[in-house]
Amino acid sequence: MNLKELIEKSNLQLEKQNILWDEPMDRHSTFQIGGPAECFIKVYNIKQLKEILKLVKENKIPLTVIGNGSNILVLDKGIKGITLMIKIEKIEIQNNTNNVSVIVGAGEKIGKIARILLEKEIAGIEELSGIPGTIGGAIRMNAGAHGKEIKDIVKSVTCIDYQGNEKKFQKEEMKFKYRTSRIKEESYIVTEAELILKKGKKELIKEKMDQYAKYRKEKQPIEFPSAGSTFKRGNDFFTAKLIEEAGLKGYSIGGAEVSTKHSGFIINKGNATAQDILELAKYVKEKVYKKFHKKIELEIEVIGE
Repeated sequence: MNLKELIEKSNLQLEKQNILWDEPMDRHSTFQIGGPAECFIKVYNIKQLKEILKLVKENKIPLTVIGNGSNILVLDKGIKGITLMIKIEKIEIQNNTNNVSVIVGAGEKIGKIARILLEKEIAGIEELSGIPGTIGGAIRMNAGAHGKEIKDIVKSVTCIDYQGNEKKFQKEEMKFKYRTSRIKEESYIVTEAELILKKGKKELIKEKMDQYAKYRKEKQPIEFPSAGSTFKRGNDFFTAKLIEEAGLKGYSIGGAEVSTKHSGFIINKGNATAQDILELAKYVKEKVYKKFHKKIELEIEVIGE
């Protein structure tokens, strides 16, 4: 039985428009690159997620889980099996005396959360407000910006393993490190998180958010498709600085280019393939190592085939 027949016979509690076949992944990645997903499913609640995990486990179907597609490079041949986009949405604010507890669904976009909290005069997420991903993806990779990481505002994380078992981890159990966490290392799927923030003044929160948005517009190539910062920073060096000093700013292969605005970003200048991105990243790594004897690593995740 092929995958389509399996899905159709499984009676999944999903609306038909949320199951797409041979879905081009350039529509679901901020790089705007990627071959087709054999079966692309949007899930809006834990019940649906558990049903799919059960189906996957029983039939040994390959499974790929994504959020907003903002930190991934999908390869040109696409993705076999099921690609799951987590769309679990929820924002629940509980005011306490000193702190504010905010319960958020994994599929909520960080920008949307930040705008809602601004209106409610809740501070603490401003530095992260320009991150284009979902809260689930941000927690998985411990995303950060302007000296703050998601771990700094997380109290607990609710997730599910690939066997369908729900777990809840307190912050200290999350094994947060630079651009990784227990979620990534042990293959969990985030469903919900509790953030701890504080009351603030709306004009001050807005001022900070505007300041970070201005910085992003001036310093980052947001006018071109990318997956954010392409490379991780080093333990004792700034990767973008080494790339620039190696004379690679503006260097391109096919439709991929090392951004002239920020050399830590590889951008899609137009019709770049995943292969272009990978070849350029490899070239950059080799040149930096040759000149400085420093190994640089990809921050983006490469998925598919």
